[in-house]
Amino acid sequence: MLSVAAHADTTGACKEFPLKLPNVRPVLCESAGLRDMQARSVQGRAIYGRDIQPEDARLRVLVIGGIHGDEMSSSALVFHWISLASVPLSDTQLPVHWRFIPAINPDGLFARPARRTNASGVDLNRNFPTPNWARDARVYWENRTRKDPRRWPGNKPLSEPESRFLHEQMNTFKPNLIVSVHAPYGVLDFDGPSVPPSRLGRLYLDQVGISPGSLGNYGGIHKRVPVVTIELPHALRTPQDAEIRQMWIDLMRWTDEKLGPRLVAASP
Repeated sequence: MLSVAAHADTTGACKEFPLKLPNVRPVLCESAGLRDMQARSVQGRAIYGRDIQPEDARLRVLVIGGIHGDEMSSSALVFHWISLASVPLSDTQLPVHWRFIPAINPDGLFARPARRTNASGVDLNRNFPTPNWARDARVYWENRTRKDPRRWPGNKPLSEPESRFLHEQMNTFKPNLIVSVHAPYGVLDFDGPSVPPSRLGRLYLDQVGISPGSLGNYGGIHKRVPVVTIELPHALRTPQDAEIRQMWIDLMRWTDEKLGPRLVAASP
């Protein structure tokens, strides 16, 4: 039996998300059973999530969408995956406690127009406390991005409530895997231990390197928690439903084959 975190609160969320996200109708939003995670953005917007947890779950997976607010397809994909996670693919599938956070940057998403950064102008995916952040983050921003304001890492790591919330989730939920959904480069990236998935649906592995303050760098390299980064092909539209399902099936297969044995081997 699946247990779902209490305090579902979809009234406000499901008035807004379907108006902004591609391929997310009100019925899909309402069926997601989102709850207020008791975290707030810079502008005071609620951050919503959903837990799906079999009673015998031993593996914890954190799925994040919309860390960049103008990558709307990433948030939409998470809504579709919540629906798929509610029905296990098979009895032999490794039981997983899923935690889905479809829009970690609601201020960026609901800005007009939507924008990559949060309301403080910080790129949340450059704001995590990677080693030598103080030495490297600003230099990288100045030299590699030519001071691109869309990629400003902030004045210090974890300066933003959204990145602090995600950091707290990593410390309290203790995921065995993090899946971060982005757009629009149409590739699959991976950081951390384990053998990476070679493909999810039509997205093939292309490890593009790491940046100071990125989630892949912090979670995968520094904390040694595998981070799968999905780059969808388009920011403003999702893949077809069949492709969304195939990506999900491929993720499940890789999780069973690569993370399951590691988890068993680590058990006392």
